[in-house]
Amino acid sequence: MSEPTFGRSPGPSDHLLLPKEKGIGANHSRNGAGAIVIGGDYRALGVVRSLGRRGIPVWVATNEHLVATCSRYTKRRLHWPRGREKQLEFLLALCKQRDLDGWALIPSDDAAAAFLSRHHCTLTAHFRMTTPPWDVMKWCYDKRLTYRLADQLGVHQPRTFVPRGRDDLARLDLPFPVVLKPAFKENVNRFTQEKAWRAGNRQTLLSVYDQACKLVDPGIIMVQELIPGGGEEQVSYAALCVEGHPVASMTARRARQYPIDFGRASSFVESIAVPEIEEPSRRLLNAIRFTGLVEVEYKRNPCGGSYQLLDINPRVWGWHTLGARVGLDFPHLLWRAIHQESLPEVRGHSGVRWVRLLTDLPAGAIEIQRRLLSVGRYIKSFRCPIEFAIFAVDDPLPALLDIPLLAWIAWRRKRTRSIDDAFQ
Repeated sequence: MSEPTFGRSPGPSDHLLLPKEKGIGANHSRNGAGAIVIGGDYRALGVVRSLGRRGIPVWVATNEHLVATCSRYTKRRLHWPRGREKQLEFLLALCKQRDLDGWALIPSDDAAAAFLSRHHCTLTAHFRMTTPPWDVMKWCYDKRLTYRLADQLGVHQPRTFVPRGRDDLARLDLPFPVVLKPAFKENVNRFTQEKAWRAGNRQTLLSVYDQACKLVDPGIIMVQELIPGGGEEQVSYAALCVEGHPVASMTARRARQYPIDFGRASSFVESIAVPEIEEPSRRLLNAIRFTGLVEVEYKRNPCGGSYQLLDINPRVWGWHTLGARVGLDFPHLLWRAIHQESLPEVRGHSGVRWVRLLTDLPAGAIEIQRRLLSVGRYIKSFRCPIEFAIFAVDDPLPALLDIPLLAWIAWRRKRTRSIDDAFQ
């Protein structure tokens, strides 16, 4: 296979690779450089461990999730402010005060990825960016644009509508059941947290639409046909790309999710060969010349067997640590890429599993209760090789504190909602 060169002279579409003649590519030394991971959940923890085990200094900036800050590989915890302007001021001041020129910025959630992309030009002067500029990012972040792109490229997708208002929604000719979902998740609330709201008839649809309108801008509410089947029908193409070209890639299946009907995240994933989604994924990523880490999600429609595009996640995803078990340590590959190392094109192999026990145990219990899964099959699914989302022999503290920290977050969110309700 050919070897894309990450240190070559830049072209007009270079986003991840740093130009040598200007910005940080010319002046920043790799010696002593580290990474600031924005976010503190288990996705961030995977990045911290990947880089920290190789002696790369990692700081974690978070305002809620703390499990990544408990890692022995986190050198410093930073309070991540709320509000885009405050966040930009914070990073620029931090860079100046701590002499962090040349450090990498790595987001672990959609909001952080969008923020970095929107301020890409300003931040590139000081940091090594791992997200593309907004003119690329927007096609992944806003699902309305994602589905428009898929339609232009002939990539299968669920039938999706963006109503102009309640009256428009009432007139739509829809096959029920359907789901309501936001085009993007700018703020945390019940609608954005619960992934999708199901409606089995028009009356329910209008009712849940009214509820959603109270929580988000009505213009970002989408109505989409419900593809039958559970998480076991959901598959992903994951890659490190440079200008739309996958340098490292793999495919995987979401064997279990939690909640099991509309999973907010995977709880059990296995690497398998899904050749049907590789070509459309490459087509999408090449069309926007995407550069960085990305997961493209699909769901197989049992009626016809086609794979329907669901999301493009332009940052580390929940099960990215599975990559290291199949020969693709995605965060470290990203680190090598932003330092312009030449990397061979590599593919991950099948037959490896990843589990997040905290959510997989209740998911498995519900599937067993519904007779979708036997106890024996559930136990057998944990055969090696397997990667745990939180537990690691060389870094045990996050696993010990995961449940107490999540309980604290739940309590704080409930308290905040109670205070907000009291002032309404």
